[in-house]
Amino acid sequence: MHQLTLRQIEVIRAVMLSGTISGAARILNVSPPGISRLVKHTEESLGLRLFERRSGVYVPATEASAIFDQIGRVYNGVENLNRALQSLQRGEAADLSFASAPSVAQFIAARAVRGVRHRYPDLFIDLNILKIEEMVDYLMLERGEFVMMSAAVDNAGISNEIAATGRIAAIVPEGHELANQASVSVHDLVRFPMIGVDPGDPYGAACAKPLQDAGLPVRYSMRGRFAQTVVSLVRHGLGVAVIDEFSVAELYMPGVVRLSLVEEAPITIYIVTKNGRVLSGFAEYAIAQLRRELQRATESRPWEQAKPSR
Repeated sequence: MHQLTLRQIEVIRAVMLSGTISGAARILNVSPPGISRLVKHTEESLGLRLFERRSGVYVPATEASAIFDQIGRVYNGVENLNRALQSLQRGEAADLSFASAPSVAQFIAARAVRGVRHRYPDLFIDLNILKIEEMVDYLMLERGEFVMMSAAVDNAGISNEIAATGRIAAIVPEGHELANQASVSVHDLVRFPMIGVDPGDPYGAACAKPLQDAGLPVRYSMRGRFAQTVVSLVRHGLGVAVIDEFSVAELYMPGVVRLSLVEEAPITIYIVTKNGRVLSGFAEYAIAQLRRELQRATESRPWEQAKPSR
């Protein structure tokens, strides 16, 4: 039994809509003889008359009405499918939920979201800011697809994948006596009131490590829970700090001068996911954007190119 091909269905529909061979050829952007031959071949193969020829106009044959009804349904289904695909490509009726450590969220995650929004303009994006102790529940209860963290998580149900490795840097207020130096040592910084995050916090521990490795006590005159709080306190002239470079990755940061740290002090950013969960295409694209922005941040470091102007 002969079955219609997609091309035959396409040609039959074009003839049905236009009423002529030449009209169908224009719709399909092909030559009229090819359309005529295919219609004739289809009718012969099926053993059915599909069209009646009336003064050069092709009219659907009465006995083939059921076929044309089905062809119409097929095309409606294809159009609905294409609309659904277009909606998906734009992110309509879809959402992406993920979370980030505060240090990555302010600049890096925001830049990555900008890239995701450009690719999927109608996608709803839910970006959460989490501390490490909140992250396991967030993933295991599937409130989001992945988390960007500045520390790996030791949990049998969680996977950690390195996204980037950056450095700990120093920040001082504008006008500070250390501000004109190209780089600074932790031995210089401890001469001034220091601001930091609790060393008992994994992020705080990473920032405190260069002090500990140098044999210096970790004594903060002020502490903040998040890196952004530390930056704000330094901006207001309340002290100096060591901090991850991703938290200060914006090109212009009025009130704050960033300096390279003499001591080698790396910090690693991880992509953290629930084991066995298949990520959506939106999440995979977002992770690619985050990786790119993290890499850009480690390659640019504008404060290393020139001293701040005064």
